[in-house]
Amino acid sequence: MSRDTAWPGEAGGAPSARTARALWGGSAVLVLGVLGTSVIAVGAGTGGRLAGALALVAVQVCALRWVLRRPVAVLGAGVVTGVAVWALFPAVTLTGALLAAQVALCVLSAARPRRVSVTALAGMCALAPLALLVGGPGVVSAYLPAVLLAWTAGQWRGAQRARAAAETRRAVAEERARIAREVHDVVAHTLSVMVIQAGAAEDVFTARPEQARESLRAIESAGRSALGELRLLLRAFRPEAGDPDEEEPALRPGLARLDELTDAVRAAGVTVRLHREGVADGLPAAVDLAAYRIVQESLTNTLRHAGGADEVRLTVTADGERIRITVADNGRTPSARSAGAGSGRGLVGMRERVRMLGGSLRAGPAPGGGFVVEAELPTEYAS
Repeated sequence: MSRDTAWPGEAGGAPSARTARALWGGSAVLVLGVLGTSVIAVGAGTGGRLAGALALVAVQVCALRWVLRRPVAVLGAGVVTGVAVWALFPAVTLTGALLAAQVALCVLSAARPRRVSVTALAGMCALAPLALLVGGPGVVSAYLPAVLLAWTAGQWRGAQRARAAAETRRAVAEERARIAREVHDVVAHTLSVMVIQAGAAEDVFTARPEQARESLRAIESAGRSALGELRLLLRAFRPEAGDPDEEEPALRPGLARLDELTDAVRAAGVTVRLHREGVADGLPAAVDLAAYRIVQESLTNTLRHAGGADEVRLTVTADGERIRITVADNGRTPSARSAGAGSGRGLVGMRERVRMLGGSLRAGPAPGGGFVVEAELPTEYAS
């Protein structure tokens, strides 16, 4: 991740006023407490020199107000004023005189690209020969580790921010994929049923108007159901609206709505034989939704891809630990469907749902013809 303007933990890359005030307050207290007291201690009785040094300390403290937004400029100001303080009072250690510059280096190391922070680090380390000439090895041995520590602390904080940003991006990508799967499952199934029903209504509109009306009613029912599901999905983006599942439980997709799902397919002219074994009540919401979507996608694939299919066998078995779903049709298996099992968006979505829940899925041509989808989902998934 490019680190060019943001301070760690700030959304949108801009530091908040609260963060800026907190950092300025903490660093100001540190500089005043360490450097200010040192200057007063060693400069007592020096008159003008003490006043000048304290003015330089005040400049450092004021400059730190903009350390989050202008760390390079603040670093430069800290180096210049710090060296000036050290020149006025060599008894003040170089490490203490450049304390504000070290704070700026830490911030710069965390918030800017590494090439910028390394250049700044090299610039501060370049003062070591001057420190060696003026103060001797003892000054250098204290100064260089302090500068390296400030830069390293900034790198660590920047790495923390990068990890947090990566986790946020991953969560956003997963949520987008989940929404895309939901929209695909709702729209693809509903449109498939509506297209088939519309074609059937047109074929019999004149000869059998009552059958045409039944097809139109099925189209209306499918459309209303899809609109309800999409409304619930969109409501998830409005946290102030509360829990959509609690407000409209009848619209929540789940195994309790299998009859409604199979009726829509029957209305399209395909016989659906539904068989249930065991009790599938009280499932975790994620498992219940995944099971429903697997059945929905399998039936949609039968309508769209299984040429000549006139019967689907749907079995849902619950044994208290797992939910087993089998959807088998008797249609012809086009080469694209058999060769690409699992390569289509729908089957990929099913496999991803099952994988996230720790289950298994098999999809492919049946030995005697047709296509079979078999899924197993654990009922103890912790949502």
